[in-house]
Amino acid sequence: METLPLISLVTFLPAIGAAVLLIFQRGSDAMAQQSARWLALLTTTATFLFSIPLLTGFDSADPGFQFVEDAKWLGGLSYRMGVDGISVFFVMLTTFLMPLVIAASWQVEHRVKEYMVAFLLLETLMIGVFTALDLILFYLFFEGGLIPMFLIIGIWGGKERIYAAFKFFLYTFFGSVLMLVAMIFMYAQAGTTCIAACPEGVTGLLDFAFSSETITLAGWSIPGGAQTLMWLAFFASFAVKLPMWPVHTWLPDAHVQAPTAGSVVLAAILLKMGGYGFLRFSLPMFPVASELMQDFVFLLSVVAIIYTSLVALMQEDIKKLIAYSSVAHMGFVTIGIFAANRQGVDGAIFQMLSHGFISGALFLCVGVIYDRMHTREIEAFGGLVVRMPVYALIFMLFTLGNVGLPGTSGFIGEFLTLAGVFQVNSWVAFFAATGVILSAAYALWLYRRVVFGDLIKQSLSQIQDMTAREKAIFAPLVVATILLGVYPSLVTDVIGASVQSLLSGYETALSEAATQIAQNR
Repeated sequence: METLPLISLVTFLPAIGAAVLLIFQRGSDAMAQQSARWLALLTTTATFLFSIPLLTGFDSADPGFQFVEDAKWLGGLSYRMGVDGISVFFVMLTTFLMPLVIAASWQVEHRVKEYMVAFLLLETLMIGVFTALDLILFYLFFEGGLIPMFLIIGIWGGKERIYAAFKFFLYTFFGSVLMLVAMIFMYAQAGTTCIAACPEGVTGLLDFAFSSETITLAGWSIPGGAQTLMWLAFFASFAVKLPMWPVHTWLPDAHVQAPTAGSVVLAAILLKMGGYGFLRFSLPMFPVASELMQDFVFLLSVVAIIYTSLVALMQEDIKKLIAYSSVAHMGFVTIGIFAANRQGVDGAIFQMLSHGFISGALFLCVGVIYDRMHTREIEAFGGLVVRMPVYALIFMLFTLGNVGLPGTSGFIGEFLTLAGVFQVNSWVAFFAATGVILSAAYALWLYRRVVFGDLIKQSLSQIQDMTAREKAIFAPLVVATILLGVYPSLVTDVIGASVQSLLSGYETALSEAATQIAQNR
């Protein structure tokens, strides 16, 4: 393993599997479809197995990037890949979930080869976002993921799939155009696109110092006022991707129309790119602007937590309710990140990982009953515990995890983010905490109407409980949700050094800027 380029292998192995499918897979009969399913499952499983050494071989005491791979591009750009304590868990989340996503797609019968190719390419692009150490490379992966998800929604989605696919694409694409402009400006000023220390003495974009009037970026000075403009440009992209209120409206439509596997990937992984972007770029690159815009982010986050929770209470479609729930939970992520202290950032990272397991499982739960009844309307169900006791038990676990019950991973993330923001602004913590109450209201209300009560609907009288394949899909998610809920140090110990390094640099930059301003006065 020490001689293998692990990062590149983990990143591009799914794309290799997709290429094999495209080149060698022929025919559309049942046998060809089954072989496409198995090849996709084997590829994603192998990717997960190869990613394990990234975590087991990771030195948690080292705050820097590890397993770094570097090669020069034309024009002085660089192919730089690596992981630190923050990104390694997002890579593991992606590789862990993708085999489950493929297994959950076993009943797809329309254009199976193309479906599997889309998901394999999407996996490569998602992993690339979390491993890229070059601005342009990051942007290529970040925007490239739009294409396969656009196709997944537009081809295999519901009745309004075309509208939802274009809305998803346009929102996220136009949000990223400003970020591209800012990147070009930064490259023009700094002469490098590295976001970590470049080799041969070239300073990376994360290594910069402040003065009262300018921000020195890799040896080139950028006017101080430009920092806020660049922060806003990056914010536009990450806020849409997360998504934050009020640019969240694409998410419920995309979730409702996407196939089950598409909803799982969208909620569990793609949304995390926005939060990861805030951590990787907004805080370390633009700390003065991040502090300046802190109250603005807190306001949007609190509105998202309260407003979308209230909207979730009004939903009649199970998927749409869970989609609005995701927006509310991402509000905790943004207040934790911009609290800019250890508890807040730890909580934000933990919340994203936990939400990946829990929200993914909830969308899988919806898929289980949708495959049987072909409807997601809440009114169509009731009393499922009578016919589906195993399903009722699993659905209950993830519902309670979504509420933030102690003993589940959902509790750790919410508690840490609230503890972190309380140190900065107690009123923000107070209003954000109401989201915990509201989440209990809509989640338990949904569970009661779907699972409890009398089985009076004739259409449900013959519904079958979960199959062995479905139980096997949920088993790893159950273990992960409970394990992280009772043993959170599995995550916090690994991310600790990188988070502390991030916050130390952030605080140092703010202190130096304040000192320079005081001296100039």
